[in-house]
Amino acid sequence: MTSGFSASETEPATDVHAGRDGWLFLTGGTNRVLAQYRRPGLSRRLLWRWRRIVSERVRACDRLGATYIHAVAPEKLTVYGDQAPDLAIDPARAPVRRLARWLTASRGARAFVDLDAAFQAARDGPPLYLRTDSHWTLAGCEVAYRTILARMGVAPRDDLDARRSGGTVAFCGDLGRKFTPHRFEPAPVTTFATGVRRVHANGLLTALEAEGRGIEAHLGAHAVFRNDDPAADPRRLVIFGDSFCQHTSYSPVATLTALMADTFAEVHFLWSTSIDWHYCERVRPDFVLGEIAERFMIDLPPKGFRIERLAELARARKLTDATPLPPDAPASAPGAAGAGPR
Repeated sequence: MTSGFSASETEPATDVHAGRDGWLFLTGGTNRVLAQYRRPGLSRRLLWRWRRIVSERVRACDRLGATYIHAVAPEKLTVYGDQAPDLAIDPARAPVRRLARWLTASRGARAFVDLDAAFQAARDGPPLYLRTDSHWTLAGCEVAYRTILARMGVAPRDDLDARRSGGTVAFCGDLGRKFTPHRFEPAPVTTFATGVRRVHANGLLTALEAEGRGIEAHLGAHAVFRNDDPAADPRRLVIFGDSFCQHTSYSPVATLTALMADTFAEVHFLWSTSIDWHYCERVRPDFVLGEIAERFMIDLPPKGFRIERLAELARARKLTDATPLPPDAPASAPGAAGAGPR
């Protein structure tokens, strides 16, 4: 895959680094991405608290009769850092790798899915991330999908390629848009034929869709999907995640929720890094997947989170403020009062 531009054609973005062959990497922003790969990076105290959070989630799901799965979507720098040789980073400081070490011998270790190891094993094949975007390709999404399902003990669908729309499109991702002029790449279409139906969308999502702004529905978005295919796994999955999962597919950015909804009879997606335990008690899922982008580990999820409250806050801001919440921002809005695991 070629980048389709020469470096001399564009002005550099302050928080994005242009590596080899059109590979763009997020290095700045509110999450101070590059600093996370250097000392001190994430503090030991923060990693200890993440260890406790994952372990507490396992206990809470055990009480519900559900299985908790914890997945960190690796940063592109973690997987393809060698494509940015000018950046002084220590790969061993990658937050996902440090978390994997901190979870050793904890209750949370049995919930942790090491997507980093899976991506390292697959990185010499088809590109796992888009060059101009911070998110993964369909190939990367499939690696995550199969790795997570293996931990669940669920068989993946193997006919995706036969059902995929095919073809490529000219694409400018979230990193490419930070340059002037924008940087584009040829990217494969990720949509595929499926019998999945969306049976619920909350007010935040429907209000933005009514204005033609569905792509802006981030924090607080909530959707439920049904799949009547007899081959679908009959169990119920609830996902708490971010734009690596999200409520719909925006080709050519592949989303994990789409693949999961194609596999399970019922999938609930709630855009947040926290777990809404009241919601889980009502829905009684068989599996709860907590997914978080690696760069967002710098912020701990709030306690006592309720999806309704987060959606209200996000809707009030998005429908009245000309400056929308940034895509993928972690759930830092206050939730309902209460203690317990996040």
